Amino acid sequence: MSKSEHERERSLAVFIDLENLAMGFQSQRKVKFDVQKVLERLVEKGKLIVKKSYADWSRYPNYTAPFHESAIELIEIPKRSQTGKNSADIRLVVDAMDLAWSKPHVDTFVIVSGDSDFSPLVSKLKENGKHVIGLGMKGSTSELLRDNCDEFIYYEDLERQEQNEQQLAIDLNAYLPANLTEKQREVFSLLMESCAALRRENHEVLYASMIKDTMKRKMPSFDESYFGYRSFTHMLEDADNLELVDIERNPKSGTYMVTRVSGERSGDGGRPPAGPEKLPTPHSGPRGRGRHGPHR
Repeated sequence: MSKSEHERERSLAVFIDLENLAMGFQSQRKVKFDVQKVLERLVEKGKLIVKKSYADWSRYPNYTAPFHESAIELIEIPKRSQTGKNSADIRLVVDAMDLAWSKPHVDTFVIVSGDSDFSPLVSKLKENGKHVIGLGMKGSTSELLRDNCDEFIYYEDLERQEQNEQQLAIDLNAYLPANLTEKQREVFSLLMESCAALRRENHEVLYASMIKDTMKRKMPSFDESYFGYRSFTHMLEDADNLELVDIERNPKSGTYMVTRVSGERSGDGGRPPAGPEKLPTPHSGPRGRGRHGPHR
């Protein structure tokens, strides 16, 4: 059975103009570009099929190891004095258009750059039915590029998101009962991160299959049995008993769906609260043996 539109998983191709990003970081005197932050955000949107980065890598040796570890293909662009100013831009555009024509299953293109020169590429990809996401820094991103993309993500927002997730993990660890195992704490942290990611993608109702797909993209080795659960259903029931989520049966399929995540008000349309999510104040204990009972 094919997945319905709300569960359809996007296939992403990521193209990184490292020279543009590095110059932006230098002009703002920030620490170096952290590609892992970018990939952690993009994996929330779908499966990363292609990852390429363009630069004269002899000028950026500090980036080669983390990019290799993230399985990003490094495209070597010779020095500008030999090939001209826009050599990296041209190669990126050629590769993106070639992929758009040769791999129709890749439906989303991510341009990690703030350079206005990529605006025609964005327009052409959209003409060919592709969803285009831009990602760059606020101080060095062209408004033309930003406004031409279907979505645009600022790198600075990823930094704030990371801080919010760290605070959420601290709150979650304080909230959970002391008798939970480390594995249970780990899986509930992953669950809450995945639900927050889906909320960022404007999903109001979170279907179990959708949540599990997101968890597996965030942790490819994810298997609920490793964390002590016979099935994903049992894990969701335990999370419901702990009041981390509210679950209901889908009247059509009979499978679970999450209707509310801890920190949200009931009846708010599935929107997370403003600012960092807050877990409820720890109380005498979770529901534990409420609607579903524990499944550990």
